[in-house]
Amino acid sequence: MISTLLVANRGEIACRIFRTCRALGIATVAVYSDADADALHVREADTAVRLPGAAPADTYLRGDLVVRAALAAGADAVHPGYGFLSENAGFARAVQDAGLVWVGPPVKAIELMASKTRAKELMAAAGVPLLAPVDPERATADDLPLLLKAAAGGGGRGMRIVRELAELPAELTAAAAEATAAFGDGEVFAEPYVERGRHVEVQVMADEHGGVWALGTRDCSLQRRHQKVVEEAPAPGLDGALRTRLHDAAVAAARAVGYRGAGTVEFLLAADGQPYFLEMNTRLQVEHPVTEAVFGLDLVALQLRIAEGEPLPTTAPPAPHGHAVEARLYAEDPTRDWQPQTGPLHTLHVPGEPGIRLDTGYTGGDTIGVHYDPMIAKVIAHAPTRTEAVRLLARALERARIHGPVTNRDLLVRSLRHPDFLAARLDTGFYDRHLDALTPAPAPDEAGPRRAALAAALADAAARQHGPGPGPVRLGAWRNISSQPRTKRYRAEPDGTEHEAAYRTTRTGPVPKTGERVIAAGPDRVTLEADGITRHFDIAVHRDKAYVDTAHGSYTFTALPRFTDPTDRTEPGSLLAPMPGTVVRVAEGLTPGAAVRAGQPLIWLEAMKMEHRILAPASGTLAALHAAPGLQVEVGALLAVVQDVQEEPKQ
Repeated sequence: MISTLLVANRGEIACRIFRTCRALGIATVAVYSDADADALHVREADTAVRLPGAAPADTYLRGDLVVRAALAAGADAVHPGYGFLSENAGFARAVQDAGLVWVGPPVKAIELMASKTRAKELMAAAGVPLLAPVDPERATADDLPLLLKAAAGGGGRGMRIVRELAELPAELTAAAAEATAAFGDGEVFAEPYVERGRHVEVQVMADEHGGVWALGTRDCSLQRRHQKVVEEAPAPGLDGALRTRLHDAAVAAARAVGYRGAGTVEFLLAADGQPYFLEMNTRLQVEHPVTEAVFGLDLVALQLRIAEGEPLPTTAPPAPHGHAVEARLYAEDPTRDWQPQTGPLHTLHVPGEPGIRLDTGYTGGDTIGVHYDPMIAKVIAHAPTRTEAVRLLARALERARIHGPVTNRDLLVRSLRHPDFLAARLDTGFYDRHLDALTPAPAPDEAGPRRAALAAALADAAARQHGPGPGPVRLGAWRNISSQPRTKRYRAEPDGTEHEAAYRTTRTGPVPKTGERVIAAGPDRVTLEADGITRHFDIAVHRDKAYVDTAHGSYTFTALPRFTDPTDRTEPGSLLAPMPGTVVRVAEGLTPGAAVRAGQPLIWLEAMKMEHRILAPASGTLAALHAAPGLQVEVGALLAVVQDVQEEPKQ
């Protein structure tokens, strides 16, 4: 019987596992890097063990240190969570060799599924449908488009779509380099890329007594950079025959490797409804809460009981009920190539309505750093029907208060309300087609952000006049003389639109230049009336940032000085680091004096488990290069300078 469990992970999944442990009376042990010394998972654990260093390679990926920590803390079992060492057969073996219980599948099953190429061979022998592999050395134009994938990878790392044969050699090199950096294995394989394919998966749970459950389907088609953003269960629009076929294939895959514990068999569903095996994840998935909600199960509790040798409680899984949808809240900017964002998270609050679940590794006051995945939280909604679950989730996200780095919250809300999503027209190209419509640039005269900026200015004035504190300011308490219009300028984040809020103070209170009527104005709440409609604005200020939350959207503003700082300029052609990170490579042959063309990738920067390309802003000559592989840079660091070359006049 497990009495003390070490979770070899961090953040949201560690907190999630600790929650089940508390319910089962199991003591918990956390491990943490120096960057995570004050993280939520450390605060929630009964005991915590430091792993010196900050980079994953020095901490969470050091299996020897994790095993040593478990023994030192008196743990008798280890749960790997997901990511890091969760699918590392060597780590699983080391845990067991140390006399600890491994809460995961058998080492042999992990080894068999660790390589996607070997896994596909095994699945073919088990009768699971597959896409035919393509030899990159012999590929022709008829084989296009191709999808390149890292054999040892996951999470979208090492994946490339190739649509032009001439691009294949360079993309193979790039995919192999990324796979080597991420997984220590540069093996890459190719298969046909299925246009408008759906990502559908089956959750399996197996015990050591021969029992295997297929716990329904999940659709995970909404992805960015091959990483999931929105997931739901059951996968909509599948007929009974197809569901049965997927369940049978998943059970066959689990039995083929003698599986035990929680696992996921992933399929690509072509437009004609034909399923193809993608891979088997030998661990718990990020999206497991939607399955838990629909089946009324605690999958972590089942993992622990199976690890203790117990059989599944029944021969067949419980009947599913309703529909569940999960959205991943990331600290990233979808309008700027999904750039991850860092900094203090001042507030994180999601309304706790019935049917809403929040899984997170952060609370207000924490800091989002540069070393790990940018996911802040998962928000899950469960309701009797898909329509109700989607509506409930969109509204919960819309009403959430998230003060700090830029997030993808607005994108999530718009995605859930997009006609294609509502009609379950789902495929992995959703964001490729709809991103521009889902991240619209605001109109300069748009009333929502303009009124929010006005509310921020009025709250600022109230705070200056009466000091901080709750409650509205009586309008008669404003300065008892008329004055020239007062103005305050704000820049909206992240789009950069500027707004000027102007009002006059009178005996009865402030009178906005734009005609709204001020009903109440306090340091943290302003009420405005316009066109017969009363709107409330909640304001929180942190240094130069004002966060304004309304019933139908949230806004972040940076207060601007009255006059522009003349020194706030950057030399034309400067390439600045858009986020803190590490330079992983530079373009081949890139040296000062080299000719570059507009849009050419020059530098690859890795931050928060994602790779970002720094592109030449214009055609010209590389005047300076300050980046080199391995260099760690801060946001705004000068990486290179491109000197623009004017076109020669035509003769």
